[in-house]
Amino acid sequence: MSVKTAGGSPTAPTTSKRISGTLYRGREGMWSWVLHRITGVAIFFFLLVHILDTALVRVSPEAYNAVIGTYQTPIMGVGEVALVAAIVFHAFNGLRIILIDFWSKGSRYQKVMFYVVIGLWVVTMVGFVPRHLINVFSH
Repeated sequence: MSVKTAGGSPTAPTTSKRISGTLYRGREGMWSWVLHRITGVAIFFFLLVHILDTALVRVSPEAYNAVIGTYQTPIMGVGEVALVAAIVFHAFNGLRIILIDFWSKGSRYQKVMFYVVIGLWVVTMVGFVPRHLINVFSH
């Protein structure tokens, strides 16, 4: 089947699917990739801030104590939940990536492994969050 243009000459057949911009369409592999990058960057910035605030102890112990005092607020306790959530997802997803890379059938089970990662993450967070928040808000 060919399509005639305005000038009357035939053109190549048209298809119903058109790729525009990217091949990703929001599937599990893409979301896994995006979440892995976001959690990795968040963990990096946490470590950077942690190194800087720990270095304050050599510069000014009073400033160090003041910074550590601000970390003992309920807002920072909720921030710790976000940090643990990022670390746990990043760790489980990293194991999934290792399996995909080194297991010959890993890419066939990518979708299943993504949902296993999400399940493990949920179970871990359900075990962590209540206990942590009870400690944060009881002091």
